[in-house]
Amino acid sequence: MINQCTLAAPLTFSGVGVHSGQIIHVTLRPAQSGNGIIFYRNMGDRIVSIKACSENVVDTRMATVLGRNGASVATVEHLLGALYSFGIDNLNIDIDGPEVPVMDGSALFYVEKIRAIGIKKLHATRKYLSIRKPISLASGEKRINIIPSRFFRITFKIAFDHPCIGTESHTIKVTPESFLQEIAPARTFGFMKEFEYLKANNLAKGASFKNTVVVGDNAVLNPEGLRFPDEFVRHKMLDIIGDFSLLGFPILGHIKASKSGHEFNHEMVQKILASPECWKLAEFSEQDLEEAFQLQPETCFGKAVLSQV
Repeated sequence: MINQCTLAAPLTFSGVGVHSGQIIHVTLRPAQSGNGIIFYRNMGDRIVSIKACSENVVDTRMATVLGRNGASVATVEHLLGALYSFGIDNLNIDIDGPEVPVMDGSALFYVEKIRAIGIKKLHATRKYLSIRKPISLASGEKRINIIPSRFFRITFKIAFDHPCIGTESHTIKVTPESFLQEIAPARTFGFMKEFEYLKANNLAKGASFKNTVVVGDNAVLNPEGLRFPDEFVRHKMLDIIGDFSLLGFPILGHIKASKSGHEFNHEMVQKILASPECWKLAEFSEQDLEEAFQLQPETCFGKAVLSQV
């Protein structure tokens, strides 16, 4: 899709916040070109607008939290990952609580609703952030590299010293279809020992077997088990898609991540934005797309991007 997009109609839903335990109401409203994704946080006595962008990230310890002027919205990554993967550039999000509802712990609710409501194409063209030179970040065992690619790809690897997880890796070319089938259903997860600690400290008030994969000492404790054999790494991929959406532009590049989480994802987003010599903004025309689809996969989009920067 070369044009910017928004939702075809409003969407209202509610659910529990995984950390706050509150019932939170949310309305997604279509927006015009150039609007971006903006949260409107109802604080009771005032409404604060918070744009979904890297500079508004205020916390990454337990989720990605956006904040501005004393207001914040937490756990935004699953919703943002779904919007990004379906090419929704512009949206106004009304929310009356401190975090986006966790729903079932995945992005499946959002993609099903997006498909049912539909997407509206806007007149303005979309700009892509095209990676031209590799960018790397490392800290201990955590690593993220992003290299040039004709498409948006992610390769993610995790390694836990736990019999239920161990080492998992997955690679995906991110499209609406692949996101729906391979990433959206993957749920957030946590360890029972941590779960008990959080509950004892008045945290994770809304967490339950309905919205979290709970890992015991030797087994997954959810009665239904896992949705994928490697559901853990797939959920990490959902998180990184949502976190990288805060670059503000769709990416043409291949992210290769190992043992990363929200904090490290944010650090990499900041490094990319601080390295303009490694990327350029590109726009496509209808002719570019027609030419691209007539070329072989190994050359498609390479020509289109180069001709537009």
